[in-house]
Amino acid sequence: MDNQFFVGWGTLSLINAALAQGKNRTGLNWFLLSLVLGPVATFILLFVEKRGQE
Repeated sequence: MDNQFFVGWGTLSLINAALAQGKNRTGLNWFLLSLVLGPVATFILLFVEKRGQE
């Protein structure tokens, strides 16, 4: 496969991890989930509500 595909997929995973941390969720878990699900994880994160401070 083309290397650009892997670079794009990894970049999307990093963006998802940052988005998850902004919603008070574990960035590492969402990074790993994004490596598997890719854009689907992004859509899930868009609709997940922000967690309150515990």
